[in-house]
Amino acid sequence: MSELKNTYLELIHKLFKTFKTQNYHEAASLLSPEFKFTSPYNDAIDKTSYFESCWPNAHLLQDLTLERIMIDGPAAFVSYEASTSEGIKFRNTEFFSFEGDQISSIEVYFGAAYQNGIFSRMR
Repeated sequence: MSELKNTYLELIHKLFKTFKTQNYHEAASLLSPEFKFTSPYNDAIDKTSYFESCWPNAHLLQDLTLERIMIDGPAAFVSYEASTSEGIKFRNTEFFSFEGDQISSIEVYFGAAYQNGIFSRMR
């Protein structure tokens, strides 16, 4: 694996760890100054808005398991499965873009969610 691929893989693992532990300062250092975050709920929001709208939800996660990481050039797809304290289990995929040794953008694609084994619409 190339040195850059190792760097990108390390950045991905570090960001997910900081989300779980709510280590804002380390997470902020992983994101580029021009970082953008897009999801079905957010359209290319900046770093400040990302921390304001996404990070407060971390306390709801009971488990988050990275399942697949596919790196191609300065980009990667990351699929993971997560479960919440409310009994919801879901799988998402995120598309990461990198600039040097920082994450420049993340786009989130929501997968199906299940509550107590029954299909549930994401809120």
